[in-house]
Amino acid sequence: YTAAEQASIAIAGRAAPAAVPQGGPLTLQARLYPLNEIAGKMGPLTVTLSDDVSGHARFSLTYAGELLQGEATRVGPHYPGFGKVHREVYGDGRMPAGQRGIASAAGARGLYVNCEYAITASTRGAGACLFSNGAKYQVHFGT
Repeated sequence: YTAAEQASIAIAGRAAPAAVPQGGPLTLQARLYPLNEIAGKMGPLTVTLSDDVSGHARFSLTYAGELLQGEATRVGPHYPGFGKVHREVYGDGRMPAGQRGIASAAGARGLYVNCEYAITASTRGAGACLFSNGAKYQVHFGT
């Protein structure tokens, strides 16, 4: 990716800074806040993101003692099925304006999570995550 493209690439809920450091992965974090009783039992979560500066982003989080690992990418405005997670979490399909992205992760014991988000500024955004056990989370990222 060019420097301009890198500035707008979504990394599981957080955009890469315009000046990408050379020589290694960039580590970022996103915060997930509970929206239902199932999620409330676990409390807030932190997602750790690793961008290898080639356009591929990996992320991981621990939920109920299970390590979930996956990846994220930005998607176009007509990506098939985009809005499904947001509808299931919030009850409607309205998303903040901005570059859209999706993220997915799974654990060894079968737990998985799917997220949708929108980049609302160069390093800010919001979205929703839905876990396979029914936990619903609001996503916040940015500075």
